[in-house]
Amino acid sequence: MSSYRQPTISFGPPMTRMVKYLIIFTSAVFAVTYLPAQILGWTAPYAWLGLRPYDVTHHFFLWQPVTYLFLHEGWFHIIFNLFALWMFGSDLERLWGPRQFLLFFFLTGIGAALFDIALQWNAVTTTIANSGAVYGILKAYGLLFPDRPLLLWLVIPIKAKWFVVLMGLIEFVSSLSGSGSGISHVAHLGGMLFGYLYLRGGGLPYRWQLRYHDWRRARLRRKFEVYMQDQDKKKDDPGRWVN
Repeated sequence: MSSYRQPTISFGPPMTRMVKYLIIFTSAVFAVTYLPAQILGWTAPYAWLGLRPYDVTHHFFLWQPVTYLFLHEGWFHIIFNLFALWMFGSDLERLWGPRQFLLFFFLTGIGAALFDIALQWNAVTTTIANSGAVYGILKAYGLLFPDRPLLLWLVIPIKAKWFVVLMGLIEFVSSLSGSGSGISHVAHLGGMLFGYLYLRGGGLPYRWQLRYHDWRRARLRRKFEVYMQDQDKKKDDPGRWVN
């Protein structure tokens, strides 16, 4: 797995296909959940589709670790998450391909939910949004493009790896302080943890896929060598016409 070695500064990458689909789908869900909640007071989707650890562990609402990813509580919330998804996810999708990127998005998002449930299995507070997946994507970005410069607060240049460390420390301290801000810092840390384990842990699916592709390339190479040997033998056969 190669790392980016030529630092450049730009406003943002071109939007890739799967990132675009995720942004469109999340925006559509926001339109049919948040707006009716604000206008009509219809909050049923948040109660059923948001992540409540108590409902998952006691009532077996097993869909919540997936559906909570697409709910958001306000304009700033969804704009920030989708902006980060575009800024950091597009380069990862170009590196991995759309299917692998989508798998990583759900793995880190669901992993963040499971981490939250494991630490707060009896909690009745509702967690929503794909921030856990976004933090997992951010972790992967820092690992794969460690020296790429970012602009902290659009002013201070900082390498991606140090930006990830800074964000991780902020989330860790915030999770200990229990500030009551309504933000699930535990889920953010869970997303980063699952992202790291997925990319660096031995024997995980991404490693299996890389090994499979290595094996397939080696197999195709052997087939090509056998084919070329057969062609050489045919050229040496005096009984054959050669164009």
